[in-house]
Amino acid sequence: MGSKRSQIDPELRARLLQEARTPWRGLRRGLWVALAASGAVGLATMAMRSAAGDAVPSVDLLIQIGAVVLFGGLLYLDRNRDPSS
Repeated sequence: MGSKRSQIDPELRARLLQEARTPWRGLRRGLWVALAASGAVGLATMAMRSAAGDAVPSVDLLIQIGAVVLFGGLLYLDRNRDPSS
């Protein structure tokens, strides 16, 4: 009766255990990438506006820089720390 455990493919078992340790990792990482990219696009837009001679409010600039740093940091912290994967 104890042989049921050995019927699971070892690769599948490893993936399931990894998912149990870090649920929704793919979705979270996709969200962090999308939000960091959004901040980067906003930052680039403000840089172009500034280069064209328009005034860019410093608060808006700080928000965009903060978004890029925050979501980039979350993406870094959510990396796979297991060297075997």
